[in-house]
Amino acid sequence: MGFCFWVCFICLLNFYSLSFVSSQADASAEGTVFIDGKAPIGRIDDDFICATLDWWPPEKCDYGTCSWGLAGLLNLDLNKNLFLNAVKAFSPLKIRLGGTLQDKVIYDTDDNQLPCTSFVKNTSEMFGFTQGCLPMNRWDDLNSFFQKAGAKVIFGLNALAGRTIAPDGSAVGAWNYTNAESFMQYTVDKNYTIHGWELGNELCGSGVGTRVSADQYAADTAALQSIVQKIYQNVDLKPLIITPGGFYDLDWFTEYIDKTTKSLDVVTHHIYNLGPGVDDHLVEKILDPSILEGVSGTFSGLHNIIKNSTTSAAAWVGEAGGAYNSGHNLVTNAFVFSFWYLDQLGMASKYDTKTYCRQSLIGGNYGLLNTTNFEPNPDYYSALLWHRLMGRNVLSTSFTGTDKIRSYTHCAKQSKGITLLLINLNNSTTVRAKLAFNSTMSLQHKHRSRISHHKHKIHKTTIIKLPQGIDGKIRREEYHLTAKGGNLQSQSILLNGNILSVNSSGIIPHLEPLHVKSAKPIMVAPLSIVFTHMPDVTVPACKVQP
Repeated sequence: MGFCFWVCFICLLNFYSLSFVSSQADASAEGTVFIDGKAPIGRIDDDFICATLDWWPPEKCDYGTCSWGLAGLLNLDLNKNLFLNAVKAFSPLKIRLGGTLQDKVIYDTDDNQLPCTSFVKNTSEMFGFTQGCLPMNRWDDLNSFFQKAGAKVIFGLNALAGRTIAPDGSAVGAWNYTNAESFMQYTVDKNYTIHGWELGNELCGSGVGTRVSADQYAADTAALQSIVQKIYQNVDLKPLIITPGGFYDLDWFTEYIDKTTKSLDVVTHHIYNLGPGVDDHLVEKILDPSILEGVSGTFSGLHNIIKNSTTSAAAWVGEAGGAYNSGHNLVTNAFVFSFWYLDQLGMASKYDTKTYCRQSLIGGNYGLLNTTNFEPNPDYYSALLWHRLMGRNVLSTSFTGTDKIRSYTHCAKQSKGITLLLINLNNSTTVRAKLAFNSTMSLQHKHRSRISHHKHKIHKTTIIKLPQGIDGKIRREEYHLTAKGGNLQSQSILLNGNILSVNSSGIIPHLEPLHVKSAKPIMVAPLSIVFTHMPDVTVPACKVQP
């Protein structure tokens, strides 16, 4: 009697966990995901997900709202257990330290003759603040946290040191690296590991505030490489040389990359394609596939420059917050922003972008973590799912049936098979997605005995249909993301119908999948996101080692 009760109870639980997938609006449509599994079209870093920490002090305000609080690098509370756990969950998370004020930071090393004071708001100054200073005891504390969290640190250096601002607004003169060199030497002497040194923030092209010519920036990059080689000559793990950390400009980037083929490891660019955070139409923009697709020209443009150059530099997105000037509360820190964010990750990967740094880890209105209580916003969980499911090899993917579905596929991460990401921008239509492959692929099923297993090969472009008799045994793992209460501007996210939240000890919740028969179409509810891991689908592209 008891056994029957528990069997029925478990069945009911399974029913209700799946019911949110099927309790959709009346409208439905069919579509097909075409996946080319012959060869990868791009490869990302294993630690592709990156997030930023910024210098902004509490006085940083946009449109009358001061959204940074104590999230700046000089003020951030590094003793929060939740903060530590949130970073450790990625094992590792790349963290880029920088932003607008990095080009006004001095480092309080022995060579510094100036007072070590914090930023002071001054509207007559470039970027609205005076020069600020990083005390070395704060640098020690930051590195202690990064070491405990297992983070990989990218530090943005002050590239305006030594330059003067010309009447036309450009920054002229060579970079004075004296203070930066002393800071790097201090860092090495302390045995702090830096994954990369980045030079400057948004000084390329037409610049933001001021600009540096491509020719001068190339000379400064060579100088950075030279001092890094000198300081790290007895250190086994050499940091990357990373620049220019600004907005993509075809002519500037072409000239710069051609002149840094021997000195540059990573070329970084920034993305704020949704416009200002004050825009009241951000939600509509995020759900517009043409606006999402519009930024593909930036990715493809930089990809082509690198491909046609002799450089060995890789492309990164060094900072991306979608909407500039600190984002928009209840949009860029709410569920709806995962549509933009995950689409960005997918699109960047297609064009061989190796790393993508989200503005911000914490701070402003676009943090992965809440600025006040450090609890994860929806995009934190979206990033964590990507990090755990999407492997390095990227597969060409397209979707037919509706233009409201965005689709991306990678080889699975640290497991067999592939992982498919489907984003449904439609607010009323459930999409039933079938799969087709443009390659020889196989479906593998192992019986419980683990002795016998069957492979079923499918050639050319074919809709998957499993052979009779085993279609009930092959299963896939699905992760459905939806907004709490259907409210796109909610700061709570549901995974397979269950709210994700940390417990009282600040522990990040487990991200558990649904197990679904592989023969069934993938059901993508209106305004939802689905990661689907198919461990039994093997394609040639996933046998290629990155």
